[in-house]
Amino acid sequence: MHLERLALILEIVGQKEEVTVADICAHSDIPRPTAYRLVNDLTDAGLLDPVGKGRFAIGNRLKRIIEVGQSDQMLVETISPALRQAAVEHGATFFLARLRGKAVEIIHVETPDTGVSFLHPGLGKRPLHACSCSKAVAAFSPGVAGSVAKQLKAYTEYTVTNLDDLDAEYAGIRRCGYAECVEELERGMCSVAAPLHVSAETPTMSIGATGSMRVFTPPYRKTIGEELIAMAEEIARRLGWATTAPPAATALSTPHPTGRETR
Repeated sequence: MHLERLALILEIVGQKEEVTVADICAHSDIPRPTAYRLVNDLTDAGLLDPVGKGRFAIGNRLKRIIEVGQSDQMLVETISPALRQAAVEHGATFFLARLRGKAVEIIHVETPDTGVSFLHPGLGKRPLHACSCSKAVAAFSPGVAGSVAKQLKAYTEYTVTNLDDLDAEYAGIRRCGYAECVEELERGMCSVAAPLHVSAETPTMSIGATGSMRVFTPPYRKTIGEELIAMAEEIARRLGWATTAPPAATALSTPHPTGRETR
């Protein structure tokens, strides 16, 4: 009975887009006190989100659960050609990452086949505060970013471990549309990533590129970042995903500890 009532509430909200508890009671036989309690439970779990005074809509967590239907294999098959082309054109490694639970994981990597040297980022989970693929998602996802406080481990002397500094960096990412990691995870290694929006809500994926400090200079990272934004928009458009136009890339004034500007 409990699960059936929860499912019924989600069905009502999904059909009407936004509802009040009174709406739920009017379209079901759930008593008002019970409806209030169940709506609070669903909101606490992220399955409903408050969207106004006394009004609720389907939550971002439930939307992400629905998007899980897009398997890693399907995503790789549809997105890897664009990454492969970029890897060949730039002579650098490009990757695809996706949000899984409260972590962002690199699930696919494309490397150049032109004989040039390159750096491979590997597959698997990345810290939310010290990798561009994670920061590109977390900056636009408050629910994900909110879990980073317990993960502020220093990997190098350049890793951001202060929550206020990280919040400022997330704000910068939202302004320019892409994230950077400059020797924060490993000395000599840089990466740039842009969010990939499956829906008009918070992103659940990112695409990016990685290389050495020698190649990934500040101007080059800016160029790559702008290209990644365009790639993400084109991938989303081609796959029929709702897109949100990213803001124009603008340089931030915050200097990297080495004296080179970064985001």
